[in-house]
Amino acid sequence: MRLIDAYVSAWSRSFDYGGRSNRGDFWWYFLANMIVSVILGLVKNPQLQTVYALATIFPSLPLVVRRLRDIGKSWVWIFIGLIPLIGAIWLIVLYCQPSLNS
Repeated sequence: MRLIDAYVSAWSRSFDYGGRSNRGDFWWYFLANMIVSVILGLVKNPQLQTVYALATIFPSLPLVVRRLRDIGKSWVWIFIGLIPLIGAIWLIVLYCQPSLNS
């Protein structure tokens, strides 16, 4: 999946918690989201940055749930990220795991 396709797909499935999302979908969206965030940072409009940051919660959360489902984990594994440093690293490791069907 291409960068733009993954980004558009994540936004179009903003409220879809069913199904799965593979590594490509997840990481291409993450890259596109970082690029947009950097561009908004260069614009230096704090209100626009805040609105975008809040708006990205809607596609990001279902994407994470679908990604965790794709590796065979429950959605509650999101909360492992609340553990300082170790939890975030563990969550990144989970995101990097191959799909169950691979």
